[in-house]
Amino acid sequence: MRSAFEAWAQRDGHIVRRREDKPDEYLVYETQRRWMIWQAALSHGAQAAEAPRFVAKAPVGPEEAALRERVLNEVLDAINTLDEGAGLAGARKVILNLRTRQRALATEKA
Repeated sequence: MRSAFEAWAQRDGHIVRRREDKPDEYLVYETQRRWMIWQAALSHGAQAAEAPRFVAKAPVGPEEAALRERVLNEVLDAINTLDEGAGLAGARKVILNLRTRQRALATEKA
């Protein structure tokens, strides 16, 4: 998963060097922020994919790729609405709100 993120981030022009003291974190704040968003989007997308309308388990195809892209864009849009002072705590709050909304939608459909 991390190698896919780093390939995507490099294509988007981000620096993917990691910290020497904490190799799980990126040196550049914006790259670390996008890594957290990437992980949240995949988690959010996995929850959406497990919803009843996606019961069929097929190999990754164009539909699943489109779903992942849509979810990633949804998370990025939500994060971009934050002001600069919100930082990672604000990003976490947005992610938790998205998870809560996803659970509510799943409950309504069930």
